[in-house]
Amino acid sequence: MRVLVIGSGGREHALVWKLRQSPRVTRVYAAPGNGGMADGAECLPFSATAVDELSRFAEEEGIDLTVVGPEAPLLSGLVDRFEERGLKVFGPRREAARIEGSKRFAKELMVRHGIPTARFRSFTNAEEAKRYVREQGAPIVVKADGLAAGKGVVVARTVEEAEEAIRQAMEERVFGAAGEEVVIEECLFGQEMSLMAFVDGETVRSMEPAQDHKPVFDGDRGPNTGGMGAYSPVPQISREVVRQAVDEILKPTARAMAEEGIHYRGVLYAGLMITPEGPKVIEFNARFGDPETQVILPRLESDLAEILLATAEGRLEDVEIRWKEEAAVCVVMASEGYPGSYRTGLPVSGLPKPADDRFVFHAGTRREGNRIVTAGGRVLGVTALGSDLAEARNKAYDAVESIRFEGVHFRRDIAARALKG
Repeated sequence: MRVLVIGSGGREHALVWKLRQSPRVTRVYAAPGNGGMADGAECLPFSATAVDELSRFAEEEGIDLTVVGPEAPLLSGLVDRFEERGLKVFGPRREAARIEGSKRFAKELMVRHGIPTARFRSFTNAEEAKRYVREQGAPIVVKADGLAAGKGVVVARTVEEAEEAIRQAMEERVFGAAGEEVVIEECLFGQEMSLMAFVDGETVRSMEPAQDHKPVFDGDRGPNTGGMGAYSPVPQISREVVRQAVDEILKPTARAMAEEGIHYRGVLYAGLMITPEGPKVIEFNARFGDPETQVILPRLESDLAEILLATAEGRLEDVEIRWKEEAAVCVVMASEGYPGSYRTGLPVSGLPKPADDRFVFHAGTRREGNRIVTAGGRVLGVTALGSDLAEARNKAYDAVESIRFEGVHFRRDIAARALKG
């Protein structure tokens, strides 16, 4: 199989790494890729949303399967274009990807089909949104309706914080068109859990659960980011609750899409809050999570290429999916200033050699001659496997301590909550 991976982040590096382990895969391309992916894939000079160029390349080069990593190409209609050309591609079509591209669409879908989520209202008028916040009080959650690279959500602890979030999204347009509409939700409390599933229509095969760390600083302080680390499994959340989430959220959501004439094929990601009333949806994504993918794929024992191809071909129910018992922890090493402005082009040193139980997934890097330099906010995802979370965490942080670049920032409490019980 010749495989094309679309994207340039840590998630895509993890996909390239796992796909290269398949005996069926003979060659991997990445578009555009990054400084670390070049060791396992041929990087192409196409952006992830260059739909015409990518579909032409896949057709001319006889690509057997294209795997879409980020959300932007999905909402640009990349999957639609590939399927129109008769090309096999893993990921939902544009209409189905709206479950991530519009928070209002996702919330209204859940309400229509009785899928548990937080109470909400959506607004296109800033003053009306502020008035609603004052009526409801705080804490309260303000979300830009569209895509905002994981940064468009504010958990406001005061009414003033909520009003400022509305002002920035709707009046200052810090998220561009994504903030023309906002969704305002009640604030849910409990343990968070990321639960992804391979989905082919109404066939749902869940992955192992993970927990992400969104705020930039230790103790869940500071602004939200795309994710500062993750771990799997999540021992403080029982297997019964995970099964409940699959049965009451993931499967009904796939069924709801089908009932509304939307065929969903790809990864369905549910960001969940485990409340006293049970799991409720915080958000849906239409693709692999980042950095959750960096702890889920190392735990996958089965052939990823076979799973993705079976999903693309509509035969997911025929594939066996096996998982390792080992735990995984990923620590994100970020640029100083992230998720705000940051410098790039800083040399990275001390990268450890590849090992069976330790992996460095590049997220925001590029090659300059023989060296790796920073090229993004999240630079590296340092991941380790262990017999349990404590061992995996120790290995990951040992590797982190060896890596250097100017202004490096990382959280020091990834998985700490789980180890405290």
